[in-house]
Amino acid sequence: MLRGRIDDRFSTVHLGGLNLDPREARTIRRIKILGCGTSYHAGLIGAGLIESMARIPADAEPASEFRYRNPVVDPDTLYIAVSQSGETYDVLAAVQELKRKGARVLGVVNVVGSAIAREADGGVYVHAGPEVCVVSTKCFTNTVTAFALLALHLGRIRDLSVTDGKRIIEGLRKLPAQIEEILKTEDQIKEIAAEYAGAQSMMFIGRVRGYPVALEASLKLKEISYIHAEAYPASELKHGPLALIEPALPTVAIVPDDDLLEKNRAALEEIKARSGRILAVAHQPQPKADHTIVVPKNEDELDPILMGIPLQLLAYHTALAMGRDIDKPRNLAKSVTVE
Repeated sequence: MLRGRIDDRFSTVHLGGLNLDPREARTIRRIKILGCGTSYHAGLIGAGLIESMARIPADAEPASEFRYRNPVVDPDTLYIAVSQSGETYDVLAAVQELKRKGARVLGVVNVVGSAIAREADGGVYVHAGPEVCVVSTKCFTNTVTAFALLALHLGRIRDLSVTDGKRIIEGLRKLPAQIEEILKTEDQIKEIAAEYAGAQSMMFIGRVRGYPVALEASLKLKEISYIHAEAYPASELKHGPLALIEPALPTVAIVPDDDLLEKNRAALEEIKARSGRILAVAHQPQPKADHTIVVPKNEDELDPILMGIPLQLLAYHTALAMGRDIDKPRNLAKSVTVE
């Protein structure tokens, strides 16, 4: 994913497949990211990365919703279509509709020469290799990393400083070793998963960068364990979901060491006050949590890449403890090529 793309001289990255020169990049006024399922969640993280690094308004939307609501297609908006297979029907149909209306569309896909890659004006291949199972894991991680590269590229064209560019590049280079460090905690995650495998339902919470991670973790658990799971912004707890908290409903909380750490800890206190069980994914042990999976700290912008990995392992070992067919979950297809 990173090999051959980092440019240390200018503290940026090379993404030649974008077909977007610097002058064109500076005319972009908004970015809209379209995907389905895991790709949509990666797009949510990508939108946050683009806004924070490139300072371009960005948001993500499910592709199927976008194509049916007769959207306004703005010539100053860059559209990004995200798909693991590159053949996802709802995303492909949205791309074709956008092209019909004269929009510029980039693709972020895994499969070289796929339909979306052919239809798009340019894009980024995530180079995750083939996914063995139906659900996307390594492709999710690589797709979010691809968005970090894109955000850095656009940021350095616009207002991101050389110093911040170097900081992000150093963080990107740390990722492989930090992922290896997380994988070494698999035995601990397996033990934790055995404790939660009997739950009928689970709640996942996170703030800002942590919320899309919670959404993806919730989806992974549903897909392969068949345990009902919901994801909410931690700030929304008091607006309804807190009524669900009881010992039988465990909560998985994304708690990075960032400027929202104390607010996230306050949410844990609210849950613990109602006798809720808490599993935290954090950069340090959380006193209010029953269990904490500690992950290495990277730059704030890149932390979601790492925090998603132990939650993939949690879903895997929960499903394994329940005897599920992890590679081929019921009712799901590897590539959704029909409506």
